[in-house]
Amino acid sequence: MSLLVLNEVKKIYQQGEIEVPALRGIDLEIAEGEFVTVFGPSGSGKTTLLNLVGALDKPSSGVVRINGNNIGEMDHDQQAILRRKHIGFIFQDYNLIPVLSTYENIEFAYRIARRGLKEKGNIREEILKLLVRVGLEGMEDRRPSELSGGQKQRVSIARALIKKPRLVLADEPTANLDSETSKEVLSVMLKMNKELDTTFIFSTHDPLVMNYARRLIELRDGRIMDDKRRD
Repeated sequence: MSLLVLNEVKKIYQQGEIEVPALRGIDLEIAEGEFVTVFGPSGSGKTTLLNLVGALDKPSSGVVRINGNNIGEMDHDQQAILRRKHIGFIFQDYNLIPVLSTYENIEFAYRIARRGLKEKGNIREEILKLLVRVGLEGMEDRRPSELSGGQKQRVSIARALIKKPRLVLADEPTANLDSETSKEVLSVMLKMNKELDTTFIFSTHDPLVMNYARRLIELRDGRIMDDKRRD
């Protein structure tokens, strides 16, 4: 089943009187449980594509459907609800709240996702189990300043996964990590992908990330130039 469908998607940015095309007619389907890397040179349209897929922006033309929802027909509040319920984000700069502990950073993301809804199960137990799965057992009380770059990124992964999203978007997730730490972090995400059937889409320049992907989509000048699947 397709979680994400793009049909003839174009995105044009206006700079004064000049139109700057970022995407020039993208057709793409991504199924539940895929582990996908989008790559290409700077200016190829990777960030724009992730912004559309993450319901952070709308296409200039064409259709973007996430979980059957047409992004172009949504207002700001509806997009926010979609992101809150179904999409997790992993950033290259981690974006953790400095004054909160590891546990509190993850719990905060959970509370936002569940805003207005009844409590489900034992959230503390769920967070502690997730910390074990991402290799952070015993670090629930540490603040970001007490964590390494790789550990911060693991917190980011746990924070993205705590709401059980259908889709996780990772923008250059290894940009601030050394190669060995990058391998560890990517292994965690691949493990989560296999265990939870969560769909992952990466935007990257990193060959290491591409090696882990089971599908490689190359963007250039706002167009898909290649789309390869691996067994």
